[in-house]
Amino acid sequence: HVQLVESGGDSVQAGGALRLSCEGSGSINNNYVMGWFRQAPGKEREGVAAASSGGYQRYADSVKGRFTNSRDVVKNTLYLQMDSLKPEDTAMYYCAAKTGVGFTEVWSSPSLNIDMYTMWGQGTQVTVS
Repeated sequence: HVQLVESGGDSVQAGGALRLSCEGSGSINNNYVMGWFRQAPGKEREGVAAASSGGYQRYADSVKGRFTNSRDVVKNTLYLQMDSLKPEDTAMYYCAAKTGVGFTEVWSSPSLNIDMYTMWGQGTQVTVS
């Protein structure tokens, strides 16, 4: 059973930076995708960034050039570096994962489709003012 635990959310001023962490505990095998999603009050959850175990990345247009994924494979941890934060980035940020994915999903740009992910963390709040 895999658990995802997010951390790093905080309140910052516009233009500031934060780094979110998502640590996966349990049996994460070599074939997985992990992603970051966010949900602002009154809005639907949306995909922000994702990474495959093959090292492929995908970013939402709204965060390209500002947010960066990185992975620590040994620690089973995904990081989201968020720079040049804007008030519209304010939301609860969730980590999600799907393990046991196939060859195509490992070796191509991962999806930001919320329905693809089967495991979710509890979220960490990011507030930009």
